[in-house]
Amino acid sequence: MPSFVITEKCDGCKAGDKTACQYICPHDLMILNRDTMKAYNQEPEQCWECFNCVKICPQQAVEVRGYSDFVPLGSQTIPLRGSDNIMWTIKFRSGLTKRFKFPIRTTVEGSVDPYAGKPEPDFATIKKPGFFNTPARTE
Repeated sequence: MPSFVITEKCDGCKAGDKTACQYICPHDLMILNRDTMKAYNQEPEQCWECFNCVKICPQQAVEVRGYSDFVPLGSQTIPLRGSDNIMWTIKFRSGLTKRFKFPIRTTVEGSVDPYAGKPEPDFATIKKPGFFNTPARTE
């Protein structure tokens, strides 16, 4: 099920340039209605249900209703983001509540070098099969 905004909770991230959900959405679906100063999902049918907007919303105004195969009907999935972890609260329709705590990334955005320790690519062999980081075979 796609994400949706609880308008009573949404404050439009205090009328900034972009709302937090706009910033984080990988499919650019979230948008701010400048008239009401509330965010909304402009194309719900395109939503990936990635929960990024749910996790980042400072007002906890964005929700995603989970599919019944992993979230039973009538339950809620509520994230609470801290500075170094995220706490997921699952409320089942039976009244049972479970909490799961996971660490979150604390490295500065853009500081990770994904090619560190990898050899430079050899463009002369670009059309040959294999990967650039596979050691050359000696036959």
